[in-house]
Amino acid sequence: MSQADKTKGQFSNPETPGYVGFANLPNQVHRKSVKKGFEFTLMVVGESGLGKSTLINSLFLTDLYPERVIPGAAEKIERTVQIEASTVEIEERGVKLRLTVVDTPGYGDAINSQDCFSTIISYIDDQFERYLHDESGLNRRHIVDNRVHCCFYFISPLGHGLKPLDVQFMKAIHNKVNVVPVIAKADTLTLRERERLKRRILDEIDEHGIKIYHLPDAESDEDEDFKEQTRILKASIPFAVVGSNQQIEAKGKKVRGRLYPWGVVEVENPEHNDFLKLRTMLITHMQDLQEVTQDLHYENFRSDRLKRGGRKGPEPEEMDKDMILQEKEAELRRMQEMIAKMQAQMQKQGDGEGEGV
Repeated sequence: MSQADKTKGQFSNPETPGYVGFANLPNQVHRKSVKKGFEFTLMVVGESGLGKSTLINSLFLTDLYPERVIPGAAEKIERTVQIEASTVEIEERGVKLRLTVVDTPGYGDAINSQDCFSTIISYIDDQFERYLHDESGLNRRHIVDNRVHCCFYFISPLGHGLKPLDVQFMKAIHNKVNVVPVIAKADTLTLRERERLKRRILDEIDEHGIKIYHLPDAESDEDEDFKEQTRILKASIPFAVVGSNQQIEAKGKKVRGRLYPWGVVEVENPEHNDFLKLRTMLITHMQDLQEVTQDLHYENFRSDRLKRGGRKGPEPEEMDKDMILQEKEAELRRMQEMIAKMQAQMQKQGDGEGEGV
C-alpha cells in the first residue's frame, strides 16, 4: 500500500504546526451572516415635493413606489399623515438585504400641522413594542426586526434654516431613532448658498439641543483612506442631495442626473452634491446604526416599559402623583364621614337630654 493510500482516510491538519485556528472565526461569522442576510429599516420624513421617493429609488437603484398616486392640492389640505412601509429584497454579489422603507405621505401638508407627527411617533413605538413582545415570547429564533434604524429628515432648501415644525419633530423623535438631516433639491442652491444653509441648520440644531446621528470616530488601527472618508462624511452633515432616476448623456457617457439649459447635474458626482456621501454613510455605517438602535434607543424604551411593569401609559412619576391625589381625596372623604357621624351622635345625645328634662 502506497503512502497516499494510507493517508487518504485520515484526518490531517491543513495548517502549520502551532496554529490553533480560531483566527478563522471571523470567516465563519461572515459566511453565516451572508447566508442569513441583513435587515434594515429606513424612515423618510419631510414635506411633499421634496423628492423623497426619487432619492430613495436613486439610493438603492430600485422602484419602491410603482403604483403611487400623487394627490391634488385640494386633497392635501385636509390630509392626515399616513404610514406606508415598502419592503424589497435586494441582492448584490451574493449578499441579501431586506430593506424596508417607511414613507410618511401627508406630513406637513395640512394647514394645521400641530399634531402631524404623533402618527409617526406611534409607529416607531409600536415597532419597539412588537420587538419586545417577540423577544419575550417562546419562539425567539425567527424574530423579524422592523424597528426603525434610521430616519432621513428632509429639509426644504427654500427656507433660511429650520422651520418651527422641523425643530418640533426632530426634538420629538431624537431619543427614539437615529436622525440624519438631509437638504433636499440641492440643485436649487449655489455652492455658497448651500454652505451657508448647512452652517445655519447646524447652528439651529445645536441651539435647540437636537440630537442627530453622529458618525463614530475611525479607530486608530484603520487605514488612512477610511479615516479621511469618515472625516469628509462628518464635515458634510447635513447632506445636500439631488435625486434622479433618469439616464442622460454627459461628456460622452451615460449618467443619472438632471439636464438644465446651463448644464448637467450628475447625481453621483461628489462635486455636484452629497448624494454619494449620503449613500456611503448609510452603507458603511449600517451596522453602527443598527447597534445604536439596539443598545441606546431600544434599551431606553425597554427599561422604560419595565419601570412601568410592562404597562403602556403615563410615566411612573405621573402615576405616583395621581395615586397620592386619590389617597388624599379618600382620606378627606373618611374625615368628612367621621365628622358627620360625630355630629349625628352629638345631635342624638342633645335630643335625649332634652326629652329627660
